[in-house]
Formats: sequence, structure tokens, C-alpha cells
Amino acid sequence: MTSLPVIPLNDGHRVPALGFGTYPLTGPEGVTAIASALGVGYRMLDTAVNYKNETEVGEALRVSGVARRDITLTSKLPGRDHGYDETLRSFEGTIERLGVEKLDLYLIHWPNPSVNRFVDTWKAMIRLREEGRVASIGVSNFTEDFLTRLAAETGVLPAVNQVELHPYFPQEALLEFHREHGIATEAWSPLGKRAKPHEEAVIGEIAERHGVTPAQAVLRWHIERGVIPIPKSATPARQAQNLDIFGFELDEADIAAITALGRPDGRLFDGDPNTHEEM
Repeated sequence: MTSLPVIPLNDGHRVPALGFGTYPLTGPEGVTAIASALGVGYRMLDTAVNYKNETEVGEALRVSGVARRDITLTSKLPGRDHGYDETLRSFEGTIERLGVEKLDLYLIHWPNPSVNRFVDTWKAMIRLREEGRVASIGVSNFTEDFLTRLAAETGVLPAVNQVELHPYFPQEALLEFHREHGIATEAWSPLGKRAKPHEEAVIGEIAERHGVTPAQAVLRWHIERGVIPIPKSATPARQAQNLDIFGFELDEADIAAITALGRPDGRLFDGDPNTHEEM
């Protein structure tokens, strides 16, 4: 099995260049699907308290036969657990459900600005990292302003910011900010889900020219931009196909053409981090 390329983080750790999203995989079928992903070669699993499948992710890891040390395991703190002490308690629940001793990457799921406790949450995550219970800490759905505030009030920038990012919402300004500050970008819904940007004619033409599927072309577009896509599929064949994107490259014109599909209203739902909150 070919090893996945890795991305260096600003804290000295590294993560695979592509991960496996586990939402909404639950129950026995979820365990089977997640274990299948590990079997075809994924080495980063992405879960969250609010996905309600941390137990399934942990079970899949155990039945897969893949060594724990070879897996980058990510989970996310829910909005209802924002706060210093609350974060420490929530973390204990996460590792208990996963059945592991530590996490490789721990993220704040949403900033929830009306609650205004994400800085205290971040301080608790810094403590968990300093204690060696988490290798890397990061955030999800944070804007430039929220990232800047974390740095100003704690002196610590996230290693990762996982955000909505796909051809209809390419996040060019935020991606450039991440590059300038050494923050790795992960993309949730990298294929655009029900919006189906991969059905655009221009993507079909690019895919045909490279002898790949439209979905593979989109995932490669992420890689070319330095983004870590986190696709999800319960189908083994599709899982393998999504992983098979490191044998070809897109040229600058291809990348520009896909990026040009971006729309002002390109979000999949009303998920503006300044207003959207999840508990």
C-alpha cells in the first residue's frame, strides 16, 4: 500500500494529506464503513461529539487491525461544552467513547461568538497539549477575526482550521490568511455534497483530460491548493476512488477554472461562523 503524503503542522507534527470524514456514519453499518476506509488506506479519521459516533469510530479502529500509532485521530468539542473546565470534562468523555488514551488532533467545532467562551476553551486545549494528552490542537469554522483573537489573547495559533471549502465556496481569502500564518486548512464537504459542483461541465472536461472521475478532479484541486480534503463515503469502491488522487496533477489553468466556479452564495447552508452556532 502506497503511503499517503503528509502535511507539516506549525507545532512540528504532521497529518495525512487527505482524511476520512465519518459523519453521519453510526451503528454497526458505520463501524463497517469506517473500518473499510482504514482497510483501503485512509490514515486520518475525523469525528466529533456532535456526530454521535465516537464510539463507532473507536470500535472501527480496533476491528480494522490498523495500529493506533498509524492513525491520526481527530475529534471536535461541541458548543455546549465551551469554557475552560467544561472543555477538560468534555475531552474526558471523548477519549472514553473512542477508547483511546490521547487524541492526535482536537478541534473547537464552532466559535459560537454569542456565547463568547472560545478563548477559554482554547486555553484548556493548550493545557491538554502541554500535558501530552493531545498532539495538536485546532479549530473548525473560524474566521480570520476569530483566529486573530486567539493569537492575541493566548499567543498560540491553531495548527488546523477545518472549514467548508469546495468549488462553489473556494475560500480564497481565508486560505491565503492560513498560508501567511502557517495554519493548515482542512475542508469539510470537499465535494460540495448535494450542490454537486463536480457535475459542472468544466470539471467533467478536466477529469476526462486527466483520465479520472469528476470527484477525483475536485479532490485533486484541493490538494493542489494545499488543502486537506475530508471526504466521506460508506461505499468501499468510492472510498478507494476518493483516495486515488495522488497519481496525477492539475495544471494552473485547471485549478483556476475550478476556483472560478465560486459563488457569493456558495455555502451549502447558512453556515456563516459569525452568525451560525451549534451547541
